[in-house]
Amino acid sequence: MSAESTGSAEPETRVAAGTEPAALCEPRPAADPAPGATTPPGPGGDTGTDAAAGAGGSGPAVLAEADALPLLRAGAFELEGRLVDASNTTLRGFVTLDGVTARCVYKPIRGERPLWDFPDGTLAGREVAAYLVSRATGWDLVPPTVLRDGPLGPGACQLWIDEPDDGSPPVGFVPAFELPADWFRVAAARDDEGNAYALAHADDPRLARLAVLDAVINNADRKGGHILVGPDGRIYGVDHGISFHVEDKLRTVLWGWSGRRLPAEAVGMLDHLAAALAGPLADDLAEHLTITEVTRTAERVRRLRDTGRFPPPPQDWPAVPWPPM
Repeated sequence: MSAESTGSAEPETRVAAGTEPAALCEPRPAADPAPGATTPPGPGGDTGTDAAAGAGGSGPAVLAEADALPLLRAGAFELEGRLVDASNTTLRGFVTLDGVTARCVYKPIRGERPLWDFPDGTLAGREVAAYLVSRATGWDLVPPTVLRDGPLGPGACQLWIDEPDDGSPPVGFVPAFELPADWFRVAAARDDEGNAYALAHADDPRLARLAVLDAVINNADRKGGHILVGPDGRIYGVDHGISFHVEDKLRTVLWGWSGRRLPAEAVGMLDHLAAALAGPLADDLAEHLTITEVTRTAERVRRLRDTGRFPPPPQDWPAVPWPPM
């Protein structure tokens, strides 16, 4: 059973028979913490404040960047468990500093699996580089991320984003004949019973921003499961370890705007980003990437600005990551 997609198709796209779209787009799990884990004792034995608690206990809130960065850099670690579906060692835990606690994702460098096309031990730094570029865009699409020492040595530490249980994923497999009018079809698929599905995503300006960021950082792994909708209604992109390659390796499920003109806000952002890459941002990225990788990033920004359009899918490289979700 083959899949038709924009650009190079993967050999097969399968969905579980009878599975509804919502179940196919399961959000990142948010397991209940161990007793007492969300509010460990702060200095002097005082109970810490859970930074993930929303106002009035109404639900989780996203910690502000100015508060998250010191917490991620210097907070005491308490590991909660491992995300077993991740390709590399990915641990969820808590960081606590001055009585404030927040959940985080910790990816130790020693847990990175070797890849044929990326240098060993560089994925954590690429996660941080993606955050730095995201911050420079002003769109804040990547949760605060730092490189720090942890229980298993140096690694990337990123603020955890909780997705509301009643949220609607903007990307997923949808029955082919029930595709909403404001969604883009990216690939066709059939389940084991022959039912037709479409891999699709919403025509959402928040996703369009993420598509532009992916083109800038040359993201080779924008799966649907790497797109989160936070409790604040914002869209976040995670898992950027295989980005910034010097060769074009863009693989994404967000091909709906391919060839279309970039929105005006994206053009202005690219101008701003080009200036930043000619200054301090280049120095910051050079702490995590090679000089050539930083130079290629600036070149991609100029190319996007010059064409003024979303990039087309590659012809000599799979256009969609596998598996797509």
